[in-house]
Amino acid sequence: MACMEHLKQKLEEAAIPYSCGEPLARHTSFQIGGPAALFCMPHTAQQLVQAIGLCREEGVRTYILGNGSNLLFSDHGFDGVVVSTRSLEPEIRVEGDRIIAGAGVSLKQVCEEAACHSLTGLEFAYGIPGSLGGAVYMNAGAYGGETRDVLLEVEFLDEAGQIRSLPVSQLELGYRTSIFARTGWCVLRATLQLHPGDSVQIQQKMDDLMNRRRQKQPLEYPSAGSAFKRPEGAFAGSLIEQCGLRGFRVGDAAISEKHCGFIVNLGHASCADVLELARQVSERVQRETGFVLEKEIRVVE
Repeated sequence: MACMEHLKQKLEEAAIPYSCGEPLARHTSFQIGGPAALFCMPHTAQQLVQAIGLCREEGVRTYILGNGSNLLFSDHGFDGVVVSTRSLEPEIRVEGDRIIAGAGVSLKQVCEEAACHSLTGLEFAYGIPGSLGGAVYMNAGAYGGETRDVLLEVEFLDEAGQIRSLPVSQLELGYRTSIFARTGWCVLRATLQLHPGDSVQIQQKMDDLMNRRRQKQPLEYPSAGSAFKRPEGAFAGSLIEQCGLRGFRVGDAAISEKHCGFIVNLGHASCADVLELARQVSERVQRETGFVLEKEIRVVE
């Protein structure tokens, strides 16, 4: 494609690193996915904005990738440009009881920074294997807390290439969704509003939640976290277990023996395996319980 070759030239001129044919399985927690036509690795927020702008100028399909903890890429890969935020230089600072951090910073690092400065409110996010940008994008949550509970404002790149900021009240944050999931906007950085606390108690709570994760979740296998959204009035994992599907598998994709809300990769699962497993599980749960399961995993084809 001429546009792709032109884009490569522009990226080289701007000194923005990229590679061709990068296996996306290397960049997701599921360890599944074919090659990206182009895998772009900007080092600074300025390069990130520039890379996205160049992709838009050339009309090339683009996907912004964080830690890849809630994603399932196609076995065929991605025929456009995957722009990774994981290559960004860490950007995190504390101002009083607020933390301002870049989209590519891991939630683990933000939580540890909060604990170091005796700031409470973010403990629920410790152990969520995602980036701050991804947490904003999907309003990530666990153990009774959600990103919107601590989010103050977000700086982002809009569809016109303008850098803008919006307060949390205008971000349409809901259960595993936000305005970013419905637009072409790219999260650049976020400001979190926390509260003074006791650093020892904060660390103890984070350690307790991490231990609970290890005990209840199949962290020993590649997965994309909870496979299905929580249906109103029930829990996906309980419904799946009720239908006798613990350990049910298609190829190397399986319902976890430890927690039925997870689909795990037993070694060589393909995207097709995961999707077929999810389809069969959803069909059986609806037939036997009446509940409709909606995938929480984001599928990129």
